[in-house]
Amino acid sequence: MRWLELSVTADVEAIEAVSEVLGRVATGSAVYPTALIRDPGDELVAREDLTAPYVVTAHVAHGPHAADAVDQTERALWHLQAFGLRPVGPLRVRTVEDEDWADAWKEHYVPQRVGRIVIVPSWVSEPLAQHELGITLDPGMAFGTGLHPTTRGCLDLLQLISPMPEAVLDVGCGSGILALAALRLGAARAVAVDTDALAVTASRENAERNGLADRLSVSHGSLPADAEVRFPLVLANLVAAVLIELAPRLAAHVAQRGTLVASGIIEPRAAEVIERLNDAGLEMTDRRDAGEWVSLCLEHRT
Repeated sequence: MRWLELSVTADVEAIEAVSEVLGRVATGSAVYPTALIRDPGDELVAREDLTAPYVVTAHVAHGPHAADAVDQTERALWHLQAFGLRPVGPLRVRTVEDEDWADAWKEHYVPQRVGRIVIVPSWVSEPLAQHELGITLDPGMAFGTGLHPTTRGCLDLLQLISPMPEAVLDVGCGSGILALAALRLGAARAVAVDTDALAVTASRENAERNGLADRLSVSHGSLPADAEVRFPLVLANLVAAVLIELAPRLAAHVAQRGTLVASGIIEPRAAEVIERLNDAGLEMTDRRDAGEWVSLCLEHRT
């Protein structure tokens, strides 16, 4: 099968908006850094260069509606560029075959270390130190590779929670990385939900890849307004707008004295997110800043 690969180079603050534009015409999108900074102490370890642009890609089936999809995307990107959101490059389109794009993105990923957690691409073999916990990951087209500062911020805060609660809820699970990390850190079971069917598939496959399929339940859909079960730990690596919208629902799913780890927040909107979560009954206990991105740890005090 032939596909049209749509790609846009964007500033870090424009990633969310560009991903939303591409997501209108394609099922899912992927975000790649254009530059990695190698760890001088270990050539296999790298972190993304926050000062460099990112590339957002998506794929559209090469068929009768492909031209309309490209035209719609170009018009939407023009509006972003006109508003001067931050640097957003032109839309690049190329025709690819299944075998061309299915593996091309793998070259961007190397093992990532975030504290004790080591994120190992499924196509790489990586030795682990005795204290390290490995997660074998194949993100596919679902967001959540461990490279992005929002994911790293969540993993950092997650490792400060001790003891790890028995049950965890992951809202917007992406590749399943946060739920899998919680299980590796001692949780007995995890429940994950995502509105993207590709993310649900990726999370299930990654759970199987790590031998954790029997402890992770993944479903397709959104967070219900009323919580049938409250969790001692809820993970929500989303975006600022969604966190604000879902604040009451997220709080409803956090048990009394339970913890919410929230991320995907661009710094200029952090105060707004914190205020909304405070209104829902959650109080911030910790915060991590990485460039333009903010990750939060909050406790349900009611």
